[in-house]
Amino acid sequence: MPIRVSLVTGAGRGIGRAIALGLAKAGHRVAVAARTLDQLDDVAAEIRAGGGEALPIVADLLDRPSAARLVDRVNEQWGPIDILVNNAGVGSSQSPKPLVDFDDDFWDLTMAINVTAPYLLTKRVLPAMIERSWGRIINIASINAFIASMHGAAYTASKHAIAGLTKATAKEVAQHGITANAICPGVTRSKMNDLRLEYDAERLGTTFKELEQAASPLGRRLEPEEIAAAVVFLASDEARAINGQSIRVCGGVVT
Repeated sequence: MPIRVSLVTGAGRGIGRAIALGLAKAGHRVAVAARTLDQLDDVAAEIRAGGGEALPIVADLLDRPSAARLVDRVNEQWGPIDILVNNAGVGSSQSPKPLVDFDDDFWDLTMAINVTAPYLLTKRVLPAMIERSWGRIINIASINAFIASMHGAAYTASKHAIAGLTKATAKEVAQHGITANAICPGVTRSKMNDLRLEYDAERLGTTFKELEQAASPLGRRLEPEEIAAAVVFLASDEARAINGQSIRVCGGVVT
């Protein structure tokens, strides 16, 4: 089986980091992209310590041309990308507000990172995938693609949008041996989610621990590695018949 080349955005911490490590463990060459070099170097070092190959690339996906530069950098190092994981995202915890008071600039920022950047990266990698008749587009959405987040209008709308982009991509590329799917995590342990739970605890007059225990029918938050496992499977040859799906990894929150 050929060694696959993967690109994971938002790979410096949390779910993105777990995905990068999981793909490396599965034998992929993994390009990791984020805005913070120190975090990327840590991920790359861990991958290399396990015998894998890693390529850390600093990229600010708010800058539209950076999508093309990011893909070109991976191409120069390893050749065409086989698996694109669009994980980088802006959460509601950065600026949670009721819709009537919502910050317009934060709306634009959320859409740029959560929707436009995946669109541009997907558009950039697809021609080489089509030429080789193999590829995987894996978008990290959220259960908020199904249910709304209170005081998170931009996040909810963006995750509905990325689920739609996934379906549109899947319909167009299936005949070329390429699949496009979205993973929709539930409440998952991360720095970004810590901030959201802190906000909700204050808003609802409860405690962080109580919200954490109520995060899923499992009585806990999910772990990033549990999301990564689903991504690794979708990136495999065995997942070739799964296409255009928004797969909920949420512990039973949405059934």
